Amino acid sequence: MKKSIILSVFILCSLFSQASYVLIPMDLEQKDHLKAYGIAYWVLKQDAEVHWLLNYRGGSFMIQDAKALESECTIRGVTFEVIADSKSSAILAEIANPEVNMEDVKLEKAPKIAVYSPKTKQPWDDAVTLVLKYAEIPYDVVYDEEIIQGKLPLYDWLHLHHEDFTGQYGKFWVNYRTAAWYQEAQQEQEKSAHALGFNKVSEMKLAVAKDIRDFVAGGGFLFAMCSAPDSYDIALAADGLDICESMFDGDGTTPNYNAKLDYSKTFAFTNFTLSTNPTEYAKSNIDTYITRERKYGVTKANDLFTLFDFSAKWDVVPTMLCQNHEQVIKGFWGQTVGFDKAFIKPGVLILGENKAANEARYIHGDYGKGTFTFYSGHDPEDYQHRVEDPPTDLSLHPNSPGYRLILNNVLFPAAKKKKQKT
Repeated sequence: MKKSIILSVFILCSLFSQASYVLIPMDLEQKDHLKAYGIAYWVLKQDAEVHWLLNYRGGSFMIQDAKALESECTIRGVTFEVIADSKSSAILAEIANPEVNMEDVKLEKAPKIAVYSPKTKQPWDDAVTLVLKYAEIPYDVVYDEEIIQGKLPLYDWLHLHHEDFTGQYGKFWVNYRTAAWYQEAQQEQEKSAHALGFNKVSEMKLAVAKDIRDFVAGGGFLFAMCSAPDSYDIALAADGLDICESMFDGDGTTPNYNAKLDYSKTFAFTNFTLSTNPTEYAKSNIDTYITRERKYGVTKANDLFTLFDFSAKWDVVPTMLCQNHEQVIKGFWGQTVGFDKAFIKPGVLILGENKAANEARYIHGDYGKGTFTFYSGHDPEDYQHRVEDPPTDLSLHPNSPGYRLILNNVLFPAAKKKKQKT
């Protein structure tokens, strides 16, 4: 009888000590940081909950254990640990300690993702599309037609990459006006503008920019990289003006248009000046590529930017966006290399900066009920990516801290019910 009771107690204790959570570490122990985000998204698609443990081992994920989850991690090559209830409770207790800079954020619903991109082949790749494919996170491609048709409200998160919302075709004219891809792109844009009822490409792009503005104001999440962030704000500021020279739209510009820009309409930037030279590969002085500090003080060896260390319990949103296993990130070029801090609006948060170049590389702000995050540069693992260069093979960079910043933004909407403390 006594032996039977002891055996029963032993079996009961064994059952209760059985591991019941999967911990996906995001520190240096993780074999594939990028695919780990795909696992988190996959779990959300199963209508299950994910604990995002901010600042705990690099921003780890903790999920209720299931054999299917373990199998998925194994198949995708993601490092995971199976832990007992007692261990998960101890982790949450450690995080809840007011003395530590950690927080537990619950992710509840997989965001519906859209990528704003031309349907035709482009002579460059897109870092966000590359990492979404690598992480196995599904997305839809939308472009001007879908946005003008009012389809943005179907999505939670929108990405803009390498787009010129000013109607100047990236200001590639001087170097690529004879290239087949440039001529075809211009023809396609003009055809699309006319089909949608616009006289000019710049008018169509402005209408698209305004629809995106309304999407964000209504609660949408916007993420933009490369030339999209500054060209987007320039288009909004130049509403009602013609800033395109004849080689772009067939006619002249509004006289003295720099003095007529309306910065109250922009998301992130203010008091900037536009380049009036159509042959200059720059749209404005927002881009630090043209500054003295970058030209004479920054090389590939010292081109780095540092992420800010926010309070996880009080500044939940920026903490989520900065989760990483490294705080110093390798810089990388793009059509817009960095944002001159002199032209960033006071209410916009700088998440990552290069002090030596007086530039912000990663910024975030609120607009209406939604948010925007702007990330300068083209490809976090290709320092000087050029037109028609082959796309980066992310299987060679599974632990890329630069690409992790993109994926932080992809998961961010899943925690949108989490209110930032004030």
